[in-house]
Amino acid sequence: MSDALKELGTYIEAKRPDCVLSWDITHGELNLDITPNNIVGLVEFLKTDATCRFSSLVDITAVDYTGRTKRFDVVYHFLSMYQNHRIRLRVSVREDAMVPSIVNVHPSANWFEREVFDMFGILFSGHPDLRRILTDYGFRGYPLRKDFPTTGYTEVRYDEAQKRVVYEPVSLVQEYRQFDFMSPWEGAEYILPGDDKTAPDGHVSKDAK
Repeated sequence: MSDALKELGTYIEAKRPDCVLSWDITHGELNLDITPNNIVGLVEFLKTDATCRFSSLVDITAVDYTGRTKRFDVVYHFLSMYQNHRIRLRVSVREDAMVPSIVNVHPSANWFEREVFDMFGILFSGHPDLRRILTDYGFRGYPLRKDFPTTGYTEVRYDEAQKRVVYEPVSLVQEYRQFDFMSPWEGAEYILPGDDKTAPDGHVSKDAK
């Protein structure tokens, strides 16, 4: 398998030097680092070329590297059921950059790209309907960015008086942000069977001997 993937990586790099920056094999899968400008042409090539035939788009996701100039990696996973190969494409983009949509090549990319937009705020140019897909209308921020607060910005509740759902700023008091990680049994005032055999200093009591 490794030799076949090496041959495939060399083949793709030779055929598409316009967009393949580098490639490697990790955990039995071929990884390609590519430029975003020609991604649509590369994806179409991977789908239609007789040697590749990566006809199935498995997933599109992203990774947030907050310390980098090109903050995000947009990651594409493809499967060739004909060749029994998997391939991963990685595209590094700046926070304010746009990535060309591949919906015209793989219609199933529609919801995948919407999810990446919803969770990371990455824009896909040419997408026919780029709007949030998992969060609610009016949601602020992008939950999978590493600088997104774990409490979020808004809390939702049903108001009995108004008979509707209302949105309010998060109002968690500081006490709820403290975690002592104590086992619930450690704070119990009663003694469980067997615990009375050990003294506080760790020595076995005389009654237990």
